[in-house]
Amino acid sequence: MSLILSLEKRNAVLTTMSELVKLEQSKVLGANKKDLDGYSGEDLAMGDRLKVDASKIDGMVLSLQQLASQQDPLGVERFQFTHENGIHISNKTAPFGTILIIYESRPDVTIEAAGIAFKSGNKILLKGGKESLNSNLVLVQLWHKALEEHDCSTDWVSYLEFDRARTQSFLENPSQKIDLIVPRGGEKLIAFVKQHATCPVIVSGRGNNFLFVDSEADLEIALDVILNAKTTKISACNALDKVLVAADLPRKQEFLLQLAQQLQKSNVQIHTDKSLSSLSKTKEIEDDSIWYEEFLDYKIVLGQVTDLEEAITKINTYSGGHSAAIITANNEKAKAFMQSVDSAAVYHNASTRFTDGGQFGLGGELAISTDKLHQRGPIGLQHLVSNKWYITGNGQTR
Repeated sequence: MSLILSLEKRNAVLTTMSELVKLEQSKVLGANKKDLDGYSGEDLAMGDRLKVDASKIDGMVLSLQQLASQQDPLGVERFQFTHENGIHISNKTAPFGTILIIYESRPDVTIEAAGIAFKSGNKILLKGGKESLNSNLVLVQLWHKALEEHDCSTDWVSYLEFDRARTQSFLENPSQKIDLIVPRGGEKLIAFVKQHATCPVIVSGRGNNFLFVDSEADLEIALDVILNAKTTKISACNALDKVLVAADLPRKQEFLLQLAQQLQKSNVQIHTDKSLSSLSKTKEIEDDSIWYEEFLDYKIVLGQVTDLEEAITKINTYSGGHSAAIITANNEKAKAFMQSVDSAAVYHNASTRFTDGGQFGLGGELAISTDKLHQRGPIGLQHLVSNKWYITGNGQTR
C-alpha cells in the first residue's frame, strides 16, 4: 500500500479539484451532452441520474470543499487500554487500502466517491457505466491534474474502462489487491458483483421505501411528506414506493381521495391492495411480489393495515432495508416503530428523501449501505475506514 499522504496534502488536492471542476464547467457539460445525446434508453431514473447541469456542478464543488474542511478520519483513537504488565494498547482508524466502486450513469459519483476515498487515505478504482463514459473521463482527467499539481501519484484515482466480460474477469482475478467493492446501482448490478467478487462487498442502491400513516397522524403532514418523498426525484434510492394506511384512520376516505388526486396530478400510477381498490383511477395489485419492488418510476402502492404491529411486520417482510417513515402525533408509537423497523434510516413525520450523506451532515457519501456490516446507511468520510491495533511495550513477553 502507498504511504498515506499528509492531511495538508490531501486537503490541497481536494481544494484544487473543486477549483478545476468550476473552472472546467463548460468542458464537463460538453462531455455530458455527448453522453445524453448517446443515451437512447427508456429508463427514466437512469436518464435523470446521467444528466449534469449547473446545479450538479455546484453540488460537486460544494462536496469537495466540505471534504477539504472536515477533520482527518485517520488515526482516530476508538479504544485504549493499559495492560497490567505495562503494555499500552490502542485501536485507531486506518484506510481500507484500495476500493473499487462500480456504478451506473451518475457522473457526480466520480467526484463524491473519489473525494471521500482520497480524503480517507484510500486509493479508488472507478468503474462507471458506458452511458456516462465521456463525462467520467473528463472528471478523471481533472482528478489527475489536481493530483499532479501537488506531486501525488495519479493512481490514487483510476478509471477502469472495462466492458462486462472484462469487469467479470477483473472481479474474479483482480490484477491488483482490492480491499473493498461497492456496487452502486440496480439489483442486477449488485447480484453480478456479489456473484463474482473475491473480496468484501458493501451493497448500495436498493430502496423500496415504506411509509405508515398511523391512526393518530396529522393528515396535512402525511399528504405533504408522501408527495415530497414520491414525486421530487423518482430516480433516487430514497424515494417512496409504498404507503400503508391504518384501517381506523379518521377521515380515511377523504384523505385517500385527496392523496390519489395529488399523486395523479404528478402522473403517478397508483396501485392498491384489495381493501383500497374502490379508489378511482387506481389499479388493484394482481401479485404480492409487487411489495418487494423498487420502482424508480412514477408508481406507488397504497395498502391498508390494521395497526402499528402489522405495519412493522409488513415493512420488515418486504422493504429493502433502506428508509421507512411513520406519520403520527403519538411519540410512543413513533418510538416503537423506529426501534422495531429493520431499516438503515427511520423517520418520524419527515420525508425519506433526506437519507443522503450531504443531508445528514457527512459532506457527501460514497454509497448508502443496506448491509449491516461494517456501516449502515450513508457511508461518509468517517465511515470509509477500517481500524488497526497499536501496541507499545518495552520488552514484555507472554
